[in-house]
Amino acid sequence: MELNSHIRRQLRLQGYTFAVLFLAAVALVAWLSTRYHVQADWTASGRHTLAEASVAVLATLQEPVTVTAFARDSELTASRRAIVDFIGRYQRHDPRLRLSFVNPDLSPDKVRTYGVTRDGEMVLEYRGRREHVQALAEEDFTNALQRLARSGERRIVFLQGHGERKPRGLANHDLGSFGQQLENKGFVLGELNLAETPAIPADTVALVIASPQVNLLAGEVAQVREFVAQGGNLLWFLEPGALGALAPLAELLGIEQLPGLVVDPTTQVLNIADPTFSVVADYPAHAATAGLDTLTLFPTAGALRINAADDWQPAPLLRTVARSWSETGALEGTVVFDTGKDIAGPLQLGVALTRELGDGDARRTQRVVVLGDGDFLSNAFVGNGANLELGSRLVNWLSHDDAFITIPPRTAPDVSLTISQPLSLLMGAGFLLLIPGALVGGGLTLWFRRRRR
Repeated sequence: MELNSHIRRQLRLQGYTFAVLFLAAVALVAWLSTRYHVQADWTASGRHTLAEASVAVLATLQEPVTVTAFARDSELTASRRAIVDFIGRYQRHDPRLRLSFVNPDLSPDKVRTYGVTRDGEMVLEYRGRREHVQALAEEDFTNALQRLARSGERRIVFLQGHGERKPRGLANHDLGSFGQQLENKGFVLGELNLAETPAIPADTVALVIASPQVNLLAGEVAQVREFVAQGGNLLWFLEPGALGALAPLAELLGIEQLPGLVVDPTTQVLNIADPTFSVVADYPAHAATAGLDTLTLFPTAGALRINAADDWQPAPLLRTVARSWSETGALEGTVVFDTGKDIAGPLQLGVALTRELGDGDARRTQRVVVLGDGDFLSNAFVGNGANLELGSRLVNWLSHDDAFITIPPRTAPDVSLTISQPLSLLMGAGFLLLIPGALVGGGLTLWFRRRRR
């Protein structure tokens, strides 16, 4: 075919038209990519896809959830990119999840305000309540969302009138910081003086007896004992020494307070000179402490002994190391274990008790926690280790706020490829010889054919 000037102009025009249409198509695809997101999870176990349980929890949220991640990276590198990818799985189902980052080195005030303890920790906020997530695990994040989504008032009542620690107090021995944390989680805190109001409210989720300094009156002890006997949940902070008027309550629960103060040589490694400080780093298996892997610090704690009582099911919560002991002598000079007088460890610092009440649909579980120390949650010591987290976990467990969603871990069978030696040699020959040879052969064939025309 002869190419005259007219045909050349038509071909040139077609070329220009194709280029313009091609660029317009590319621009259109780029614009659509900013408006619509399409992703596919081709992994064998679907490990980049949310479980159905997580999607169901997102559907219960009625308002946006704010996620504040405390990560040191200033750019989207390593840890921050991992957080963005993780939250992105949830945002694909509910774009109302709002993610923001805070550099803890540049914002120490926010770190203190939010009670953040580690790099990469995320704080979820919903309807004025907060939950902390410290690991990029779907099970942890989904359960935090579930706790935030739960409605209904949960009232925690603190017994007062006997020198107890105040839930909103600012003194070093009070529980103001702990109380603030509970309110952030949606609990309603109340204070009760039985001398003024001789009845424990019926909507009390848990009664807290926080280290009374003077004895309760006989009538007050009877009220508390009746509350527990009728199935009320209880959090009881003991202090070393005699139980006093509350001895009948301990008898009801089957709890015995051992004499002396717990001495733990482990604290010397932490440069703590006071021998009466105890460290707990290994927690017995229990729903309230599941996943807790940070040490907690207990000043001037007393040990407990469990004596089975009635139909209670006891379980240890906090246990000291084997080299600790309960010192019954004076804490003067060099404190050493005195065989025959002191009580050798390991020792129980905390006990959880449960029992089943009622029948049929009315059947329910009563829960009680007794601790040999109340100082660990005081304003002076609540910031040590995981003290605050432990206190929050205990209250969550007492209020039956531990119906966790279990999401089985996703295995990854498709992350490695095993190739036999013959197949490896064949693939090497194919990439190094066969494919380049086919390209060269095809090019030579086309060249010879055009030469013959």
